[in-house]
Amino acid sequence: MAAVADPDAAVVLARYFQVRPVGYGEGDMFIGVKLSTIRRLVAAHRRLPFVPADWWDLLHSPVHEERLAALVVMAERAVRAPDAERELIYDTYLAVTRWIDNWDLVDVSAAPVVGGWLLTRDRTPLYTLAGSALIWERRIAVVATHRLIRAGQTEDTYRLAVALRSDHEDLIHKAVGWMLREAGLRVDEAELRGFLDAYAPELPRTTLRYAVERFPPDQRLHYRQLR
Repeated sequence: MAAVADPDAAVVLARYFQVRPVGYGEGDMFIGVKLSTIRRLVAAHRRLPFVPADWWDLLHSPVHEERLAALVVMAERAVRAPDAERELIYDTYLAVTRWIDNWDLVDVSAAPVVGGWLLTRDRTPLYTLAGSALIWERRIAVVATHRLIRAGQTEDTYRLAVALRSDHEDLIHKAVGWMLREAGLRVDEAELRGFLDAYAPELPRTTLRYAVERFPPDQRLHYRQLR
């Protein structure tokens, strides 16, 4: 990764992910490696069993792209590994959430690692994460439901949308709206409309805008006027 690092790209990424003071990525460090390059670099490791000790240093690295590399491997293994390994990945993931500290890190990993493990299991951990003071754990809870949505299960997406409707963070508003939109697109648009009929006045504007993004213009306007 150091060999392909691009200082100019690092500047762009640092700006994009708001590493400035008071930005949501404050204090993070970028070396300038794109996700597509990271996927290529770790390709061989995706075929090997996940051993936490092998990835611990990267998961705790001050370098953003190094943490991302470890999470890409965990996400890939969570899809293809046997249950014992998937459980190990899930447990390891929840032990390092304070290092999964930007939206791209969450979005590349939460659905396969957390959502995938909970697909046939009790969903209580989602609500524990959603109640966290840490924004990234709350985003993990929401984005994890993408895996459930793909399996036709939307109940937790809607429950979390209600639970987080008063959240103050725009990155949570965006994630909730994104998952609501996916629930309507992939599973049942009528169910999404019914949810919006009941809750649109209470949802953050950003959440509502994302949720209705694929609706016809007149219907988008209708729901926005309810807000």
